[in-house]
Amino acid sequence: MVAVIGDVHGCFHTLVELYNKIITRYPAVRIYCVGDMVDRGNHSCEVINFCLSKDILFTPGNHDYMFYHFFKDPTSVFARSWFFNGNESTLESYENKETEMFRHIEIIKNAKLYYNLPDCFISHAGVSYQYAKFLPQNFDQDIGVIESFIMNDLKSDRGILWTRDPLLNLGKLQVVGHTKQQEITLVEDSNAVYIDTGACVGNKLSAVVIHENHIIETIEEKTHLNDII
Repeated sequence: MVAVIGDVHGCFHTLVELYNKIITRYPAVRIYCVGDMVDRGNHSCEVINFCLSKDILFTPGNHDYMFYHFFKDPTSVFARSWFFNGNESTLESYENKETEMFRHIEIIKNAKLYYNLPDCFISHAGVSYQYAKFLPQNFDQDIGVIESFIMNDLKSDRGILWTRDPLLNLGKLQVVGHTKQQEITLVEDSNAVYIDTGACVGNKLSAVVIHENHIIETIEEKTHLNDII
């Protein structure tokens, strides 16, 4: 059994309350997040610190990668894109915290792009249906056969950090964020659940609790205004 939290986007106070709801109901559950920890909300630094302190594992999102590349590879497409994607609030949250900031971007750099678990497959944006052409006919939940394509395709619109394509049915539940929804949304054709419910735009932060590829509960927390105002 695992719990997976949607895109946090600097909404620290909302995250804390959602986390407390999860562990109250499921004290021993392993908690993951689909990434986009930073940008737009007011407390990016605090969000990452909280996840580290509570051992919440995350797959980096495109915003996290933009943050990382801005400082480590400033000529890259990730770095250039960050200027147009809510970086001001992130920079403010790290004001006078340079050592902490560089520790966090190293953590982002080393984070796994996906978790292929017995209970589900977790990534930021998901595995696009376009990868089907790389799969052998006997493909059976072995994501390793396209891992090299995923790793070498990070800058592409179809990549696991960016895609808004319909997702490939992996034969197990994909849990993704990236594409905002008003409510947690299950797409049966691709066996994928979208859990970014727009915390950073004042809607809510959501989580799903999953056991053996079945959603057994959804848990939500309305966005706290001090995270976004």
